[in-house]
Amino acid sequence: MDDLSSAPKRAESEVILSGKGLWKSFGGLTAVNDVDIDLHQNEVLGLIGPNGAGKTTLFNLISGAYRPDRGFIRFSGEEIAGKRPDQICRMGIGRTFQITKPFLRMSVLENVVTASYFGRVGKQSLRACRDRAEEILGMVGLGTKVKARGSELTLVERKRLEFGRAMATEPTVLLLDEVIAGLNTTEAQEMVDLLRRIRARGTAILMIEHVMRAVMEVSDRVVVLHHGQKIAEGLPRQVVSNPDVIEAYLGGMAHAQSA
Repeated sequence: MDDLSSAPKRAESEVILSGKGLWKSFGGLTAVNDVDIDLHQNEVLGLIGPNGAGKTTLFNLISGAYRPDRGFIRFSGEEIAGKRPDQICRMGIGRTFQITKPFLRMSVLENVVTASYFGRVGKQSLRACRDRAEEILGMVGLGTKVKARGSELTLVERKRLEFGRAMATEPTVLLLDEVIAGLNTTEAQEMVDLLRRIRARGTAILMIEHVMRAVMEVSDRVVVLHHGQKIAEGLPRQVVSNPDVIEAYLGGMAHAQSA
């Protein structure tokens, strides 16, 4: 694995989320193979790689859906591997899912109020949760859809709702699984601008994304996975010029786009 980072070294105290020696296998398939990953405070870290590289499995390890076979995960200095997803959420790690699953019979506002009520701050008053939900829905571009049911939303609107529900849990670390894929150019730029605003408010972001323009524009650093292993890490412009990354991922993307 090539460590390409030439950015100034950050103090260890600034690492808010750290995974070391992470392994996860399913039967005979090793999905995550001895991966180390650090996310610093107030950082946007891009996570890229071909389909099946282990990116979402890594998210599932961090968020508590899976327990690693080996290795550890520390958040704000505390070991979190083995904790339930709801416990990890309340500690301050929020996430989105690539396949969105809103509460279809609930309104958009009720979806976000629910996330706020059970989020990191704990059970606030419903009025406080409603006020926060309305603020977030305005932020993600769903301010005019508060009364719509989840079942009535388009795919793009469901992605925005998924993002809003994650934000409503008041995370200090946000795991984003392809929130930009499928958006048009204008919508993608709006999402990039939103990510910058969220980072400016002190939230660290780890994002899986296939839209390389967005990855290059918003990420401070990029980690590349291939067959469950980390093959590169560093500044975006350095990672995309790495021959191993081009062969494993970017070359295939270029071929697919030209086909």
